[in-house]
Amino acid sequence: MFAILLTLLCLVSVSRSAPVACEKLVKPLEQFDIHNVTGRWSLVAVSLKFDSIAKRRASVVVDIRNSSYITAERVAGRCQYELLDFTLEGHVLTMTARNVNLTGTLFYTSCADCMVLTMHIKSPTYRAVEFYVLSRRRQLEQKEMEEFSAQVLCLSMPPPIGARGKKKKEAKKTVNFNVPNVSV
Repeated sequence: MFAILLTLLCLVSVSRSAPVACEKLVKPLEQFDIHNVTGRWSLVAVSLKFDSIAKRRASVVVDIRNSSYITAERVAGRCQYELLDFTLEGHVLTMTARNVNLTGTLFYTSCADCMVLTMHIKSPTYRAVEFYVLSRRRQLEQKEMEEFSAQVLCLSMPPPIGARGKKKKEAKKTVNFNVPNVSV
């Protein structure tokens, strides 16, 4: 009888420890200072709730300036550029591009030069949820990727995929965003 009670107590404590860990891992940032994130970021990995063009991206670089950002991405062998304005209130990021509304939540990460966020994408014909890790570096340490993978699990998202795929040579090219006619 005592063994059964002890087993039940152990199971209860184990089942309660997972939500506490997840609560810490997917904790939204309380305040987010835009000045800490200005500059260039590389998309390292993404988890996609639904099929998305993000699966076909070979490389993505984001250049954040005040309340706008430019993305340069290589999709199916072609470069695509986009300039978007955004608003940031606390940890919530909102954008509108044509008829697409994007709402993001910025999350805590122990990686000092990383940004982790979910993006809820809604349009009249498309809905998706994406979870990103961006970094000032092109690759993360194993421990940092394990933390992102744990966050993905806590959010019940599919396993993350690397942003660069097999096209490492193409991913090494850089973009100068200060020039009006941007080329890769």
